[in-house]
Amino acid sequence: MVEYRIDRHSGVATYVQIVQQTKQALRMGLLRPGDRLPTAREVVEATAINPNTVLKAYRELEREGLVEARRGLGTFVRRSLGAATADAALRAELETWTDRAREAGLDREDVAALFTAVLDQRFAVNGTRRDTEQTAHTELTENLQGDPS
Repeated sequence: MVEYRIDRHSGVATYVQIVQQTKQALRMGLLRPGDRLPTAREVVEATAINPNTVLKAYRELEREGLVEARRGLGTFVRRSLGAATADAALRAELETWTDRAREAGLDREDVAALFTAVLDQRFAVNGTRRDTEQTAHTELTENLQGDPS
């Protein structure tokens, strides 16, 4: 089941954060068709947000055809976003890299900062976006291993 993390300082509306995190879970294969989303009550208890905010996010996901509400049963995933299969190998490599980063003493914020720095560098070259996930992965690995190249 997905666990929502709400960043009240991000400037992004709370319901949008829920929508984005649900879509990310669908892309990553963490949610699959037939899976039940947390109830509004469960999300409220975990995040201390207004239940109407959760319902607004779920209605948006339903409008997009990603989930369906079943009265008295909950909200269920209707379809995936399909990238899970294509991303499986990269995800496995990233999980291995993340494990090595933790073993090297990096905490969540350190890993996020390093990853974001590499993404920013690799996807924004002279203001243009480059599709170089493998290069970014290689650089992340080199940074973790201390390779000076």
